[in-house]
Amino acid sequence: MSFFMLGMLILLAGGFVSLCVGRRPVPASLFGSASAVAGSLLAVIPSFQVLIRGVSESWQTDWTVPFGSFYVQIDALSAVFLIPIFGLSAVAAVYGATYLLAYREKNLGIPWFFYNLLLIGMALVVVARNGLLFLVAWEIMSLSSFVLVTFEYERPMVRQAGLIYLIAMHIGTAFLLVFFIVMGHQAGSLDFTKLSGTSSSVANLLFLLAIIGFGTKAGFMPLHVWLPYAHPAAPSHVSAVMSGVMIKTGIYGIVRTITLLGTPPAWWCWLLILIGVSSGILGVLFALAQHDLKRLLAYHSVENIGIITIGLGVGLLGIHRNSPLLAVLGFTGGLFHVLNHAVFKGLLFLGAGAVLHGSGTGQLDRLGGLLKRMPWTAFFFLVGAIAISGLPPLNGFVSEFLIYLGVFKNAPGGGLASAVVALMVAGSLSLIGGLALACFAKAFGIVFLGLPRSPLAQHAHEADWTMRFSMAVLAALCLLLGIFSPAVVLVFQHVLPEIIPFDVSPIQKELESASAILQHFVFASLLLLALTGAFTVLRKLLLGKRSVRQAVTWDCGYAQPDARMQYTATSFAQPLTDLFRIFLRTRKTISLPEGLFPADSSFHTESSDISERYLYAPVFQWVGLLLSKLQWLQHGRLQIYILYIVLVLWTLLIWKLM
Repeated sequence: MSFFMLGMLILLAGGFVSLCVGRRPVPASLFGSASAVAGSLLAVIPSFQVLIRGVSESWQTDWTVPFGSFYVQIDALSAVFLIPIFGLSAVAAVYGATYLLAYREKNLGIPWFFYNLLLIGMALVVVARNGLLFLVAWEIMSLSSFVLVTFEYERPMVRQAGLIYLIAMHIGTAFLLVFFIVMGHQAGSLDFTKLSGTSSSVANLLFLLAIIGFGTKAGFMPLHVWLPYAHPAAPSHVSAVMSGVMIKTGIYGIVRTITLLGTPPAWWCWLLILIGVSSGILGVLFALAQHDLKRLLAYHSVENIGIITIGLGVGLLGIHRNSPLLAVLGFTGGLFHVLNHAVFKGLLFLGAGAVLHGSGTGQLDRLGGLLKRMPWTAFFFLVGAIAISGLPPLNGFVSEFLIYLGVFKNAPGGGLASAVVALMVAGSLSLIGGLALACFAKAFGIVFLGLPRSPLAQHAHEADWTMRFSMAVLAALCLLLGIFSPAVVLVFQHVLPEIIPFDVSPIQKELESASAILQHFVFASLLLLALTGAFTVLRKLLLGKRSVRQAVTWDCGYAQPDARMQYTATSFAQPLTDLFRIFLRTRKTISLPEGLFPADSSFHTESSDISERYLYAPVFQWVGLLLSKLQWLQHGRLQIYILYIVLVLWTLLIWKLM
């Protein structure tokens, strides 16, 4: 724990130093990024020790705040989340040191201070063992990320994104506040070690409060509306951290809640599975319809949170049915996907940031042909696209495969209910995987292949070496986590006993069985890579001495083909978006050509979020009308406002004395 606390101090001190020299961009970035890397590397050491040894580390001291205690603990479950938090944040900090220099006219000490503060907040959330400390850390995380989202506050879109994000986060926090008040009232304390043994009715209420409070942060459908606004607005390395690890604190909160509430009823399990299915499918569908690269990736965060939640629902169903097979493979698949998603989604957001940095735009229909101008970025983005699509031999395949394995192995002897679970989960994951593959075929093809669609793409340049280094680290991890997945799976033998109330022996047995199956996958993957390398060398030997000629692609009879003849992002995805138009509700604006010599024509589509359009917009409009009726309370006189405060305090005092 000493390394963890020292890392926190380095993060805080480095942030303050960066803030002090913020008007000098190079020193501010140097101190900010160096302290983020050093603090993260130090603070993550206890997490590896806990996972290897299986022994928790804790530290507790008195805190004068009522009901609060500074009680922190790194157990195996916390370590599973701390490793991606610190790992991705360190890599993103190296990337951000160069990326933020494009904004050298701003005070760069501010984003680096709040970046380090965000890391501290996320880390404290997953190690806090007191409800009040947890809420303080949660608020630090939310407010620091709000400042980072509004870094380019001079842009109206960014201000709107910041406002939506701030409202959504505090609605979620309000539910968490009620959650801890109810739980603390039942237990007589806010320490997690005493928060247990609630009645079934109270446990049901607490579970629903946790789903809404933590689900807002995680990005569950339909609580996700802040996410497609906030992630594109933030600097790209911040987007990588927010999408890769910050939203996972919501997943952590739900898993920790499960450990506190006891044996789950069946409807908890089905609710998580249904949330996961709807978030996964709708998330990838809305990603397909996007025209902005970072917004597309933001919706894929909703999709992958859905996959994680499906795994948690399957695992919880295993606890309910007393099935070690379902519980072990469900939770292992879900928690492994927490790590995998942090790696490949971080890589994709860094790749999108490199595109934005090199070309000046993230609009898909203004890009194209970047493969020749940004070959390294294209390669790293392709690795991330393959991983997120769940294709072997990369890491995204492994965690989804474990969930598949659990429901398929459980189906034969589990009766009709198990068959329904297998059909729902496997069918949903298959649909999500197919749509994700189509979406990233669109994203990679439109951005990197073909001809440039604008002067911005025509004059794009490759990212700096520090940015390429960060992407290379994450791309390598996508491969290594896939290749070494049998060993990684066995590490969960120290994690699952904290979640699953079974004996250790069946847990270890199921993990060893899954590891053995994954070894076959690894062997096949290595064989595939070896064959690919061998054929590449053979082709080079056979064709190395032949002359190479270049010619235009078949141009359909046109003598001068140009970028306007290529597929656009809209036309590429149109067959699928039309197929699922009942969910997307796409609006089309068409201006058809007229006359013998027609002027310009146009075609535009917009797939606004159905949750925002049909749920939140009417609600906020109604709230706005209601609050407008209370404008008479705003006199603009300070003494009247002071009177309001006195009246409230007087009322509370009378209520307390009664």
